Amino acid sequence: MIPVVFVAALDPVATGLAASLARPGGNVTGLSAVHADVTGKRMQMQMLTELLPKLTKLAFLVRETSPATAQYVNEAGAAARTLGIGLQILSVRDPSELEEALGSAHAASALLVVDDAAFTAQRTKIAELALKNRLPTMSGFREMVDAGGLMAYGPHYGDLYRRAATQVHKILNGAKPADLPIEQPTTFELVINLKTANALGLTIPPSILARADEVIE
Repeated sequence: MIPVVFVAALDPVATGLAASLARPGGNVTGLSAVHADVTGKRMQMQMLTELLPKLTKLAFLVRETSPATAQYVNEAGAAARTLGIGLQILSVRDPSELEEALGSAHAASALLVVDDAAFTAQRTKIAELALKNRLPTMSGFREMVDAGGLMAYGPHYGDLYRRAATQVHKILNGAKPADLPIEQPTTFELVINLKTANALGLTIPPSILARADEVIE
């Protein structure tokens, strides 16, 4: 079988890609995008509630056709219950539905964008619509912030890709994917766009700025 090395899988064990993180089995190994000790959605929501103390409802933009959506919604739902905030699911099938979806988030005070490559491709449109609807955004991809989103917190994907290359090198030198443990992210980054904060009339608390790895001014 052809060896497969994946990068940034949400939960390779739960989705059936691997038997376990320590011993994947089969012909696959790679890196997970989620560390067992770090619930990404909870951390993202905590930063939003720190920025917006009166936040009571959060809109969550997801892609209806993604196989990972159900797991993301479960994770976000658990985080919302822990933090005591409501969650409005905005589910879209394609980019043509983005404007209507974000326009329907009237009761929400902020927008959480699911980690999805299809949304990253539409990052400029999402950032523009969020600003139009006065929705501070949080994402797991820093590219969303580069395009005008407010904040991003998640794994450092450059680090994940470099580590994936190391696993490929090991396989080329004779290692079996089944015996290579699936690695988890160890480096996370927080990126903030102050220009977007100013456009929304928001002041980023010093406690959040102090934790930022990069601030776009």
